[in-house]
Amino acid sequence: MKFEQPLISGKLLRRYKRFLADIELKDGTVVTAHCPNSGSMETCDRPGWEVRLSESDNPKRKLKYTWEMVHNGRCWIGINTILANKVAVEGVREGVIKELQGYREWRTEVKYGQNSRVDLWLAKDGQQCFVEIKNVTLVEKDGYYYFPDAVTTRGQKHLNELAEMIKNGHRAVMLFLLQRSDGSIFKPADHIDPQYGRLLREVYQKGVEILPYLADVSPTEIKVTQKIDFELE
Repeated sequence: MKFEQPLISGKLLRRYKRFLADIELKDGTVVTAHCPNSGSMETCDRPGWEVRLSESDNPKRKLKYTWEMVHNGRCWIGINTILANKVAVEGVREGVIKELQGYREWRTEVKYGQNSRVDLWLAKDGQQCFVEIKNVTLVEKDGYYYFPDAVTTRGQKHLNELAEMIKNGHRAVMLFLLQRSDGSIFKPADHIDPQYGRLLREVYQKGVEILPYLADVSPTEIKVTQKIDFELE
């Protein structure tokens, strides 16, 4: 996914009230940007780090800037969870995510389960595949990628919905998009949300597939590159 307009450089001053961030631009101007990430953003929001913003010309928006990514001194980290679906779907369409190839029908945001919407629905010859996509930005000191970075009852609900799809004879996939390059192996964040970790293991045993895929994040483009290993022990 290439950014349509050049991103704007800045320095993070602070993130607050979850969805707001004060950014100092290169000319010294301080702006408040929308932070499109409801998680804790642990390891992603240290004051002084370099950031990139997108700018909107929509007059109806309260904030014209959106915080897209941050650099921790080692790599760019894509913090915009809204873009995760678009990047992942592009990775499927371009054949990078090999496990999800061969389907004839594609749709996004399809209603399923108990008042839920699946991120990606695929079908061929009467077979259906339900794919939930999660954005991963947390890397702990041990070098592992972790999800979630905060307790997520919504994420727990999605796991249960996927398990029901398996029970109904369909295919179900948890696709974790890792939007940073300084980690190694993916693991559920039991130290943050033990219930999510327990459920992830349970649904995996029932047939829900786990696909952690790395994304290359840069100020010009975010693209899926390769699958990495995961551990559930």
